[in-house]
Amino acid sequence: MTRHENAPTSRITRADAQSALSIGGRERWALLVIALAQLMIVLDLTVVGVALPTIQQQLDFSTADRQWVVTAYALTFAGLLLLFGRIADYLGRKLSFIAAMVGFGVSSIVGGFAINPQMLIGARAAQGLFGAMLAPALLALLTITFTTSRARATAFSVFGAVSGGGAAVGLIIGGVVTQYLGWRWGFFVNVPIVVIATVGALFAITESRVRAQARFDFLGALLATLSTAALVYAFNDAASVGWHAPLTIVLLGVGVALILLFLLVEARISAPMLPLVIVANRARGGAYLAMFVLGFGMFGASFFLTFYLQAVKFYSPLNTGLAFMPQVVGVLVASLITRKLVTRLPPRWLAGTGLLLEAAGITWLTQLDVSSGYAGHLLLALLLIGLGLGTVSPTVANLATSGVAVQQSGIASAALNTAQMIGVSLGTALLNTIAVSQTQEYLAARSQHSGIQLEALVHGYTVAIACGAAVLAIGAVVTVLVINSRSAGK
Repeated sequence: MTRHENAPTSRITRADAQSALSIGGRERWALLVIALAQLMIVLDLTVVGVALPTIQQQLDFSTADRQWVVTAYALTFAGLLLLFGRIADYLGRKLSFIAAMVGFGVSSIVGGFAINPQMLIGARAAQGLFGAMLAPALLALLTITFTTSRARATAFSVFGAVSGGGAAVGLIIGGVVTQYLGWRWGFFVNVPIVVIATVGALFAITESRVRAQARFDFLGALLATLSTAALVYAFNDAASVGWHAPLTIVLLGVGVALILLFLLVEARISAPMLPLVIVANRARGGAYLAMFVLGFGMFGASFFLTFYLQAVKFYSPLNTGLAFMPQVVGVLVASLITRKLVTRLPPRWLAGTGLLLEAAGITWLTQLDVSSGYAGHLLLALLLIGLGLGTVSPTVANLATSGVAVQQSGIASAALNTAQMIGVSLGTALLNTIAVSQTQEYLAARSQHSGIQLEALVHGYTVAIACGAAVLAIGAVVTVLVINSRSAGK
């Protein structure tokens, strides 16, 4: 059976006091399938992260270019997400889900067999493309399947826990797989997830689509992708040629100009990829801002902490993954608490508190040096990061799609994921450039002696991490000021 939506659509309210425990059996299976697919998306941001030092060595990536293993995935994901959100609305969310899962599985296999940097980056870009097809379908299906405030709170808490916890669990899985099976299995592990989730979707998910003439904003998608790509390339080139180099300045200018052109196009065309009215809503705009800041700061910190543990402290991939366990615990604890609070407290305070916890944890990491111990310098920081992540993710996921007409649920959810992935791609590229340049300056200003290389690496990492923490702290304040709704259920 296919569900159709027309333009006049009811909005979700808090009037229905249905218990979260009354979610039906089919809905539980649908939630399981959706959560499993989301887990795969998040895993691929972090599983590869633990293996990145090994990948860099075996496939001969340069220090400046290593971030492309992360940003190639995030870049295509962010650039195409809004377009695929619109396509999912019209062609069908279930159909988009299944097609994306199959494509993601195939590109994962190609990545696992990569023999050079170009092949791996291409596979990561393809994973990002199919992830962009999958992600908006997931949140749209959640919005449509769970239509009461308490059921939504439960569903989005589970979804948020998977989103937040999956990032940390991915680091652990990545460590186990890299050490005992090899980094290639970080890609192959997606295959069984694809099979299980695809088969489950056939039986547990009901098709839904918008019954209207489909019009797609391909120009908007092109401008969104090119603008982000230009900025990422500019940040990457700055690591090798400097911020004042003509190419860097030109790319930065092109990126900004394309963003402005994108906004102009979206404001003027009849069927925009991103209706600006969705972003203009203060509650949703604040949710998108919080997710952008989270992606920028948190994933940048994880990127450098992985290299710190393996390149400076000489942890094995397995021990590197296990080192992130406090973050997993923090996410799970915060998700359970947030599930109770998300319909009772103003979402701006939940989101702001979560971002401040993230900022506090990452700020603690700026104290790292070559001789830092795990218990004194990492354990508390990772726990705070996990608590922040588990607070922010379910809060903004619920808020970003609350009160949205069902025919726009796909695009609203896609905008949330786009904000996160743009944050990941720009944050990773910019912070990696800062780390590389700071390392080079540290070496140039000091006489060479035993251990200077490690000292320089740690200096570069901590300066970059400090920049990420500053973005999170500023973002927390702005988020509290921007979000104006009284509860996430409204």
